[in-house]
Amino acid sequence: MPIDVVAAAIVEDRRLLLVSKRQAPEIFYLPGGKREAGEDDLACLHRELDEELGVAAVDAVPWCDVVAPAALEPGQQLRMRVFLARLEGRPSPAGELARLHWWQRTDSLRLAPAIEHHVIPALTAAGLIG
Repeated sequence: MPIDVVAAAIVEDRRLLLVSKRQAPEIFYLPGGKREAGEDDLACLHRELDEELGVAAVDAVPWCDVVAPAALEPGQQLRMRVFLARLEGRPSPAGELARLHWWQRTDSLRLAPAIEHHVIPALTAAGLIG
């Protein structure tokens, strides 16, 4: 059974907002997380962005669904619903997050498989990042 999560692709100035968790600060992901009982995708997204970054999602729209190997759970698959959104507020890592980074193509960060092999190619193909 795949790990089911909701995440936000936040692009500003052709850079993508990525975060890392305290349990694995060297691996970067999209901000987001797992739904709580009875929570729909947008409610989850809003809660996660508030808890992890202290910001609100604005104009969040479903963009793509990704299935990829989970970065921290060997042998597990990740199923991620990705929303394109803007942020209200200035993001600052909190909760389980270690860092945030505005990624651009010249950066050499270790990216989660879903980000490296699915999200970044799709954002590039859509002309949102370069």
